[in-house]
Amino acid sequence: MPAPPPTSHISWPARTLSRLRDAVDSVAAESPSRLFLTALFLVILVFTGVLSLPVSSERNSVTPIHDALFTATSAVTVTGLTTVNSGEHWSSFGLVVIMIAMFVGGLGVITLASILSLAVSRRLGLRGKLLTQQAMAAESTGRLGEVGTLLRIIITTTTVIQLALAVLLIPAFYIADGDISDALFHGSFYAVSSFNNGGFVSHPEGLAGYEANPFIVVPVMVGVFIGSLGFPVLMVLLAFRHHFTKWSLHAKLTVVVSLLLTIVGAVVLGGLEWNNKATMADLGFWDKVLHALFASVNTRSGGFSLIDQNEMNASTMLVTDALMFAGGGSVSTAGGIKVTTIAILFLAMAAEARGDSDIRAFGRRIPDGAMRVALSVVVLGATLVAVGCALLLWLSDEPLDRVLFETISAFATCGLSVGLSAELPPAGKYVLIALMFAGRVGTITLAAALSTRQRDMRFHYPEERPIIG
Repeated sequence: MPAPPPTSHISWPARTLSRLRDAVDSVAAESPSRLFLTALFLVILVFTGVLSLPVSSERNSVTPIHDALFTATSAVTVTGLTTVNSGEHWSSFGLVVIMIAMFVGGLGVITLASILSLAVSRRLGLRGKLLTQQAMAAESTGRLGEVGTLLRIIITTTTVIQLALAVLLIPAFYIADGDISDALFHGSFYAVSSFNNGGFVSHPEGLAGYEANPFIVVPVMVGVFIGSLGFPVLMVLLAFRHHFTKWSLHAKLTVVVSLLLTIVGAVVLGGLEWNNKATMADLGFWDKVLHALFASVNTRSGGFSLIDQNEMNASTMLVTDALMFAGGGSVSTAGGIKVTTIAILFLAMAAEARGDSDIRAFGRRIPDGAMRVALSVVVLGATLVAVGCALLLWLSDEPLDRVLFETISAFATCGLSVGLSAELPPAGKYVLIALMFAGRVGTITLAAALSTRQRDMRFHYPEERPIIG
């Protein structure tokens, strides 16, 4: 067998690729979470560079770096907040770039990092596989080696769903506007934006011009809801469909709580805005019902709106804050603290009220470790919102209700806005950028990292119960 060529004879691209593989392997082995964060950060930088180019702007001019970075972060973290009017500022090329960014970002932090590791080093370390498996509920496959197959299933499934939404939306836009090229573009854009809970719009006025068109409003709303369920739930639904008893506990909790929040949210939001002349008072009964459902679904992460958020009642804005903070399903395109987190907290309170030592749901016992992770996620989320809100209040003269609304929307990667993002100075925009990034990776990475770091204690300290409440 011939001897391998000396290092000096290896081409520069081969040496660079080898070093890159070694670096990825090292990071993935030592800290998979760091690899996930690095992957998302690099993707945001790439899209920032492209969006800052003149060709991305409708006026063929360079977009300021803070606006390009804000838009790239908002698209990759599938938030939807903007500092410019998307339908006016960005060219067709720029909107396509945003659409691609939403598709890539919608796959999720862990999926992106896993794909990066597999693409560069051809393998995913043991710890990386464990973290990916835990975060995506891949334990159902039974073997770590099937993580790569799982990633392909996720990409294929999401692509098929978005194509199906486009098939519904393209004819609707063609019938509404009569232009086939515009229909193809807008239908595809909203299909990607809705399923990925991106919240970006390709019309200067958003979807407000189609508020009375159920053939556009309903598919967008359905796309947002499906995307907010999460990949583990979609895989269970595809496998077992109507066999509810065979669903995993995670799928049951996610679907039940999501439907409950959607119905309750629609009733509350619709009731609060029913007679508001600035929003829904002049609509017919069924249009009001559709608006209420649309608002309830999108408030939990979709980011689309048929009304001006500034015209809502103060009580409606407060309820919207709560729903945005709640968010959607785990490992989904939605943000927030996740519906399973809320479910575990309420189940724990119910168990405590009954005097039960176990937290139970659907005939299953929820381990105490899940409760600790849920509490950690809530505390982290509340802390990030509080710090971000304090910084924005310091940087601007805006009232608390507007600042709190925009802060929660950024952290929860929701995208609903009272227009504050565009009004803030560059320093304030960077605060929202940090919140969007932290909101997309913070709770997911924390929950996954804590779950994979559980260990058995060799000894226990004497137990003493402090006074609580």
